[in-house]
Amino acid sequence: MTLREQEKQQQQKQRQIVQNSEQRKPSSQESLKPQDDLKQQHDIIASLPPHLRPFAALQYYERYTPRDQAVWRFLLHQLRENLTRSAESTYLEGLEKTGINPDYIPRIEEMNACLNKLGWRAVVVDGFVPPAIFMEFQAHRVLAIAVDMRSIEHMLYTPAPDIVHESAGHAPFIIDVDYAEFLQRFGELGMRAVASKGDLNVYEAIRSLSILKENPRSTSTQINASERALQEAIDANYPPSEAALLSRLHWWTVEYGLVGAPDDYRIFGAGLLSSLGESMNCLDDDKVTKLPLTVDAVNIEYDITREQPQLFVTRNCRHLSQVLEEFGRQMCVNQGGADSVWQAIDAQTINTAVTNAGVEISGLFTEVLTDAVGNITYLKTTGPTQLAYQQTELPGHGTQAHEAGFGCPIGRLQTMERCLSSYTVDELKQHGISQDSWVQLDFLSGVRVSGRLTQLLRRDQKNLVFTFEECTVTGIDGEVLFDPSWGVFDMAVGAEVVSVYGGSADKDTFPMFHSASALQGTADADPEPGSYYEGLQRLFSFYENIRNFREAFPVDGGRQRVEEWILRLQSCDRGEWLMVFEVLELALMYEVDDELCQVLIDRLVQMECQGCDNQKRLIQYGLKRLRTQFSDSA
Repeated sequence: MTLREQEKQQQQKQRQIVQNSEQRKPSSQESLKPQDDLKQQHDIIASLPPHLRPFAALQYYERYTPRDQAVWRFLLHQLRENLTRSAESTYLEGLEKTGINPDYIPRIEEMNACLNKLGWRAVVVDGFVPPAIFMEFQAHRVLAIAVDMRSIEHMLYTPAPDIVHESAGHAPFIIDVDYAEFLQRFGELGMRAVASKGDLNVYEAIRSLSILKENPRSTSTQINASERALQEAIDANYPPSEAALLSRLHWWTVEYGLVGAPDDYRIFGAGLLSSLGESMNCLDDDKVTKLPLTVDAVNIEYDITREQPQLFVTRNCRHLSQVLEEFGRQMCVNQGGADSVWQAIDAQTINTAVTNAGVEISGLFTEVLTDAVGNITYLKTTGPTQLAYQQTELPGHGTQAHEAGFGCPIGRLQTMERCLSSYTVDELKQHGISQDSWVQLDFLSGVRVSGRLTQLLRRDQKNLVFTFEECTVTGIDGEVLFDPSWGVFDMAVGAEVVSVYGGSADKDTFPMFHSASALQGTADADPEPGSYYEGLQRLFSFYENIRNFREAFPVDGGRQRVEEWILRLQSCDRGEWLMVFEVLELALMYEVDDELCQVLIDRLVQMECQGCDNQKRLIQYGLKRLRTQFSDSA
């Protein structure tokens, strides 16, 4: 390049600096006051189903430190650079349209202003939430965004959910209607999947290990013990439940999915999109096998602690939905019957069986009796049980009324052609069934119910629950299934079990999970900025000065200020690599002398050699990006 060409290029860059300065408008961060932020968040939380509200946290934006903002900015600009050619074509557009700016951590209000136009919303959550809860948020078209920001030590990979992964990974593709519908449908099926006790143990082990790894005060002994506990939980969790199988499909699509063809693909999985390393490494076809996506992907386990040896490629979003529905048709929620109840029994968790009359029986299923051809003849739960209809608890049939358990016959009666639920009160009387009288019901299975009918609960012109006193229930061989001394017998009506799904029917009155967040983020446990020890205060102050300077982008005196920072960094051997990188970026933008820029580059190279593997890779990524961006300077 000739000297005249260099001068011309420098003049163009200087004009760009002036334009950036003149065109700069107050950022959207400045448009809302903190109290307005919190009010909007409270309003969205209040609109959620009551049982979901405790899992929603509040984003106290001022608690993100200046270094948090620098970490976000580095990661997002680096990801944009890496993903320009490898991500699915709508990714960069999706970042903008869902309120995600690469220069600062997104405010949840800004995201909602954009997501509302797409028919979605977002709430922040405090780290891990149970998988069924996460899926239910999704089913309600609500993105659950982890409130925490990953630390500088875990920039390449964080074991815990964070705002980079949840917002920049999951949100952008919501702009694709087909993908948004797929995501919502995944939530609907996911919240209904039967999860096992082993699944819950694995979840708790992962959660505990992630918390320990994120805590700088954790010891290697604690982490090693937690890793062993996780492996033991994984080994014990066999065979996989349908919730575990569905989580594999979620992993290979929503988290680590590719779209296109095995030999010509783009990235769309959130786990890849938010990982600097794996988003590049996965493109190596010699190291990572690419397979066409089919429902058989549920048979492939995954390891969250290492990069994946194979990935699955979907043709398009419609193909995603087809594969999901193929699996969904085999789920207990769509199959019903004795096999589904047996899955619920094996799971050892709270599940719900739905009769053809619409009665929903929620509890810990422990026994199912069947006839010679496999039809259910009697159901039994142990412990607190709920009876509901259309996901609303029936009056007098909550867990307090059925605290010790519940049992009832399933099937048709010998003298009736239709299901007992479909008969009118007058028709029941014609069959000798009337309130306040002695009634005997003989089922085709051989089960007999005899006692004084004291109450008949009806909804939508259907008989749902018969309540008996002085009642005896016997099985085909005369075994006693219910004895009068046990109290009142409530008989849920149904000729068959048409559906079985995970969790309770009315989650507001029979919640499965409890959250400790209580509308407060993890940031509540962090000290206020003013309480940081002095050294950290100075560090954060430097980051803040750099950030304010970049946003103001002064023309007059700007270059001199950057040069002063370089000399300041040169005079001390302390400082973080990211801080040095931020100053180098400004130096290149302001055309600072090559000699001073080289001081910073040499400093980063030294830090690269002395740092851990992650720090080495981050510095290498950053310097490569700057060389591309400022090809004649860096």
